[in-house]
Amino acid sequence: MESTGSSFNPKIHHRRSIRLKGYDYSKAGMYFITICCQNRICRFGKIVIACSENKSTDEEKGRPQVIGRQGYAPTEIQIMKLNEAGKMVDEQWLAMVNRFPNIELHEYCIMPNHFHCILEIVGAPLVGDQFNNTEIVKGRPQGYAPTNAPTNAPTDTSTTNAPTNTPTTDSQNEISKQKNKTIGDMMDAFKSIITVEYIRGVKNKGWNRFDGKLLQRDYYEHIIRSEQEYQRISEYIINNPSKWNGDKFYSE
Repeated sequence: MESTGSSFNPKIHHRRSIRLKGYDYSKAGMYFITICCQNRICRFGKIVIACSENKSTDEEKGRPQVIGRQGYAPTEIQIMKLNEAGKMVDEQWLAMVNRFPNIELHEYCIMPNHFHCILEIVGAPLVGDQFNNTEIVKGRPQGYAPTNAPTNAPTDTSTTNAPTNTPTTDSQNEISKQKNKTIGDMMDAFKSIITVEYIRGVKNKGWNRFDGKLLQRDYYEHIIRSEQEYQRISEYIINNPSKWNGDKFYSE
């Protein structure tokens, strides 16, 4: 395991999950998703050792710290160090909200050969109750996200001279189409973007080549239906790098 020279900063590397106030966990709108590289080959970086500094008892209590007697106790911790391909995945994931305006991104983690995230569909339920609380299913299109855009709204001819600062019909239709995308559509788009950008990296930046597919054909999704489940999965995502050696996707 490689060691990194930089110190571990808990404010950067650990984001504590908070309760989502007002969120109805009973609706099927929040998903835990995993995407894996083909053959579990590590392409997005590697796990390295960083030092986390724990405050001494004196400092925590507000007393002057005595250097040499008590101080910071260094603790080794495993963190993910993204390579250029991993940074590309990070950038493209954050850009998903621009492509799909009806989603919100929650906890996520890019690992050496896979990617975990929690994605929320904003609005009414996306799918029915054909999945139970504990079932993990291979991702496939399963329904349509709702859209609040009216399709048969009457035209008010009395405002024809008003300033036209509202979206045009074409832009409204485009937004409506994006809102009607399924989880499967979104993941297919994300995987396609990553693959195209990775191929560009191979050609222009000397990234490692791949045979056949960059990513596995299927992705895995799990519907989150309770606050406790959201907290548990969030913690799993946050702590994933520190448990890499025992991860089911582990590969050297």
